[in-house]
Amino acid sequence: MRVAVHTLGCKLNYSESSTIAREFARRGYEVVSSDSEADIYVVNTCSVTEHSDKKDRNLMRRLHRRSPGALIAVVGCYAQLKGNEIAGLDGVDIVLGAGSKGLVVDEVERMLAAGGHGKAPQRVELCDIDSVENIFPAYSTGERTRAFLKIQDGCDYKCSYCTVPYARGGSRSLPSALLLKQAGEIAASGIVEIVLTGVNTGDYGRKTGESFLSLLQELNGVDGILRYRISSIEPNLLTPEIIDWIASGTKFLPHFHIPLQSGCDRILGRMGRRYRTEDFRRKIELIRSRIDNVFFGIDVIVGFPGETEEDFRATCDFLEEIHPAFIHVFPYSRRAGTPAAVMPDQVPESVKTARVEVLERMCGRLHGEFCAMNSGREEEVLFESRSRDGKMTGYTRNYIKVERPYDRNLIGKVVRVTLP
Repeated sequence: MRVAVHTLGCKLNYSESSTIAREFARRGYEVVSSDSEADIYVVNTCSVTEHSDKKDRNLMRRLHRRSPGALIAVVGCYAQLKGNEIAGLDGVDIVLGAGSKGLVVDEVERMLAAGGHGKAPQRVELCDIDSVENIFPAYSTGERTRAFLKIQDGCDYKCSYCTVPYARGGSRSLPSALLLKQAGEIAASGIVEIVLTGVNTGDYGRKTGESFLSLLQELNGVDGILRYRISSIEPNLLTPEIIDWIASGTKFLPHFHIPLQSGCDRILGRMGRRYRTEDFRRKIELIRSRIDNVFFGIDVIVGFPGETEEDFRATCDFLEEIHPAFIHVFPYSRRAGTPAAVMPDQVPESVKTARVEVLERMCGRLHGEFCAMNSGREEEVLFESRSRDGKMTGYTRNYIKVERPYDRNLIGKVVRVTLP
């Protein structure tokens, strides 16, 4: 039978979807691309914003219209938060919460044995996502250059705007011995770069007696892996010890994705963030003092309840001061059940849209300035397998995209180039 796995949302979901697809293949199913017709569809959902929920629902409806006889299994964050709502949609047969993703292949086979789509009883399971033991090990495969390795799940922070702790539960970590084994499997497949991913990666090991730094040090010794990136890490968890170790000459690249969310201390307080702008500034300065040519990707939410024009200008001024290479801009999305949803002074959508546009223009300028600063430098580029219009692309150690004529012999290879 043909199986298509659809992934919405983050790279953590991507690593989990890839693991689900591998298990279907191991059991003899034909795994096809997500845009192909299939007998079984698995939808791995996201629920970080209201728009994410809408995309999830639209995809489920589209798949049912395309293949009315197909079995549809829905898993992930949206399934955990609103499982009964999803179960009411036409065509949905199985709904498994975020912590039950590892059961999806078994549940599909159970339903097929009972008669398949439309004949067997529908299954809805919303699991205990706070159980320390309840964590689904996962890593991605399928690309020749880069894999996403899940090291941690869940979050204990509960920022006032975020549903992720309710969808994925408290912070849990996978054993380092398992992660080292998985990194070895990734290397054996020919992939040379790993991106460490999780909900709150820097919190790794806090409840198990291990530490994030010790995990990085152990992974650094895995043969065959040439490069590591950390997908996202909270500024308060990116410690001087971690920074100094990375700077000492390791496989970890000068590329940091750090959520700021606001450059205004008053708004940071309302968000429930665990740092203030001065803390963030000092962390950026420390990294730059230890590591050259660092790429900083910064997350920012605009239009949080109570954010005035003066607060927004403070964010703009702070971003100009710290000068990141890229800004990931998100309009605040009101999520039921979070403290921010009932805060007064909700910002109009038109104001959010205008503020997003301001920061996106700033992002374009800052990214252009970062690339210009690196012009003429010799850098190492890992080229990817995609080809478009006879061109191939790759990324430098500090995440600058490089394009050159397609050469299949360079795919998956680290090549020294002079940046234009």
